[in-house]
Amino acid sequence: MIRGRPFLKRLWAFAITGMLGLTACSGGGAGNEGTFDSEHAKEVKLVGYLLGEAPKGMPDVLEALNAKLKKDINATLELNYIGWSDVASKYPLLLASGENVDFIFAADWNFYVTEATKGAFRALDADMLRKFMPRHMEKLPPGAIEASFVNGASYMVPTASPDRKVNVALFRKDVMEKAGMTEIAKFSEIEPYLAVIKRDYPNMIPLNLDSQFDLPTPYGYLMSEKFAWFNAPFDSGDPMAQGVTADKENPSGTMYSMTEEPLLGYQKFAAGIMKNWYDKGYINKNPYANNVRSKDNFCNGKSGVAFGNSIDMMSVFASCKEKGIDVYPFPMLYPSGKTSQSSWLNNGVAIAASSKNPERTLEALDLIMEEPSYAYLAYFGIEGKNYALSPDGKIGLPEGVTSEANTYPPDASGFWFVNKDLFKPLATWTDSYVSLQQRIAGYLEPTMYLGFLFNSESVKSEIAQLKNVSTQYAQPIYIGAVEDVDAAFDTLAARLKQAGIDKVKEEVEKQGAEFMARTR
Repeated sequence: MIRGRPFLKRLWAFAITGMLGLTACSGGGAGNEGTFDSEHAKEVKLVGYLLGEAPKGMPDVLEALNAKLKKDINATLELNYIGWSDVASKYPLLLASGENVDFIFAADWNFYVTEATKGAFRALDADMLRKFMPRHMEKLPPGAIEASFVNGASYMVPTASPDRKVNVALFRKDVMEKAGMTEIAKFSEIEPYLAVIKRDYPNMIPLNLDSQFDLPTPYGYLMSEKFAWFNAPFDSGDPMAQGVTADKENPSGTMYSMTEEPLLGYQKFAAGIMKNWYDKGYINKNPYANNVRSKDNFCNGKSGVAFGNSIDMMSVFASCKEKGIDVYPFPMLYPSGKTSQSSWLNNGVAIAASSKNPERTLEALDLIMEEPSYAYLAYFGIEGKNYALSPDGKIGLPEGVTSEANTYPPDASGFWFVNKDLFKPLATWTDSYVSLQQRIAGYLEPTMYLGFLFNSESVKSEIAQLKNVSTQYAQPIYIGAVEDVDAAFDTLAARLKQAGIDKVKEEVEKQGAEFMARTR
């Protein structure tokens, strides 16, 4: 699946030598005042898709981005968003539809290999990368390109700054105090906290889960108490689905179907606790109908726990502080007290195979990802309206603007692939957030199968069936909405076997062994 290093060295050499003869921008350049060479004479509209929901301030930010892009490379952007609850269904359908799409968010956790294998993305050769993305190629280590190869070609532009983050759940310290809790050692031990909310906070749901991100998350926290959980099976990369996985910290690299022991026992441990909490009314009865993430309901008192990661929770820490709510962050760690570092492909962007303007798209991405004025605009919004630089160089909020009122919060826009190493520290970081940030480096470790990309082409029909089975029989288990845990797993295991999980496991084991032979 990954081509050997000699080709990579040639690619890198071409990229470096090619950059030497390029100007600061391969298009018109910031000083051209609308005068363009023949390659840029025609104005083009680039259509892009990101994940999540557009911030309220996006129209103003997009207008500013387009003014810069029009001046520099004679292009403008049309941005669209795929909501979290629609990613699994709409992402592949969009790419298969033949619609006009130039670029789309891509990541190893978001169907990258599946879509690359299907031909949904354009292969990015050395000539294109060195000519149209000189800034990014200068910042991108060769290993990042190598990690993106599928069947001998790269179909993604990885970020130059992999996220240094941990998954984290936020709790309210005032509620913890009522529950007699000063710290949380295990997620499985939070029932006193949930019980106090159920008893004393009638407008707050202890675990107010949404239909996509939150739904499997508490279950995943409980699973991670037992082994170094991958959060999603190798075969589909879908955190909602059952499939084949491994213990990230087990040097044997043994693969397991999720209904085989010891994973079945771990699942029953998590499922039993979730059923207990669901039966006691600690979980909203119908997460499938809820599209509001817990982190967006937390500071206004609608959700007792907020789920996210240490990057997308930045604004939640700040917003809660403004409301006088002190928060307690609980990182999702393995039994060892560690968690996996992110791969190069954690955040990236792909050029759709249907793109009519791949070269201009790469030029636009080069600016957005690496040119500071573009990166700040895409990630933080408009200076003076959405952010301000303080005298000490930190990024803060303009006078009179609160975190909650900010129409373009940092990290909320979906441009997660920009080079975050360009940014100054945030002045809005609270003491508890700073404390969390200081601990993160000590949590992260390289783990087994980091960077393993499964090619699902030979078992794609079986994986589709596993997904269907998981939707019907596994998702109710995740939230505790089953009558009998053992009976629910008996049914799930039987249905997964009928759907072909044994065949999928055999293929995952084969590719996993090949990956380990190359990388060990």
